[in-house]
Amino acid sequence: MLTYMKSGYFYMMTNQRKTVLYAGVTAYLVLRVAEHIAGFGGAFTKRNRCDRLIYFECYDDIAQAIVREKQVKNRRRAWKNDLVQATNPMWEDLSHSIGVTPEVVTFVIETRKRDQPMLS
Repeated sequence: MLTYMKSGYFYMMTNQRKTVLYAGVTAYLVLRVAEHIAGFGGAFTKRNRCDRLIYFECYDDIAQAIVREKQVKNRRRAWKNDLVQATNPMWEDLSHSIGVTPEVVTFVIETRKRDQPMLS
């Protein structure tokens, strides 16, 4: 029997002042980051304006990404800061590097206006 394993991403977002970290998992990183940028994240990311992608990891299986998310969420902020710092020392927004463009963000906004759920 063949089983289909959906790939997944573990990612971290922050706000403009870099005072908040959000860790999440998705199968569609570009669309999910565009949702955050457009203000369509969850309650925490909306309230804290987490709209900058600062870290991500890709996994062959989304279950692996979920395990990683749980590991990271159980760590202290200093450890998470070090994780980001190791690959993104300036804490630059990486969204453009994965293909999030203004057009993708506009697509997300227009899709949400039509009440079509996005793929998270």
